[in-house]
Amino acid sequence: MKIWVDADACPAVIKEILFKAAVRTKTPLTLVANHAMRVPPSPLIDFRQVGGGFDVADDFIATHCDLTDLVVTADIPLAAQIIAKGALALNPRGELYTESNVRARLNMRDFMESLRSSGIQTGGPDALNQKDRQAFANQLDKWLTKNKR
Repeated sequence: MKIWVDADACPAVIKEILFKAAVRTKTPLTLVANHAMRVPPSPLIDFRQVGGGFDVADDFIATHCDLTDLVVTADIPLAAQIIAKGALALNPRGELYTESNVRARLNMRDFMESLRSSGIQTGGPDALNQKDRQAFANQLDKWLTKNKR
C-alpha cells in the first residue's frame, strides 16, 4: 500500500497534508514530477524526477502503481488510467474518482478543450480553499484508516 502523487501541479498545501499523513501512519509516499522539488527527509517519502515531456510523470505513475495504492492527481486522463487499472484516484479537492465520474470528467475536459481551441476563453478552476483542503484531508484519512487495518 502506497500513495503516489502527480506532483507537478499538486498544490503545496496538499503535499504538506500528505507528508504529515505519511509519517503519522507510516505509509510510503512517492512524488513524481518533471522538475526537482524538495521533500522532507524521511525514509517513507520518496521523490522521483522523470524526464520532461508530455505525460512522462503520468506514465511513470500508471506503470508503477498497484491495486492497493492511492494516486493523488488532478489530471483526468491519468485518473482514468488508474481507475481502469483498478486502483484508487483522489483529486486535490477531495473528490474520489470513480468509473462513472471520470468518464463524465473526460467528456467535459474534451468539450472545454474544443472550446479553447476555437478561441473561447474558459478560465481555470477556482483557487483551492479551506473547504477543499478539509475534503481532501477527510478522504485521505478514510483511505488510510481503511487500508491500515
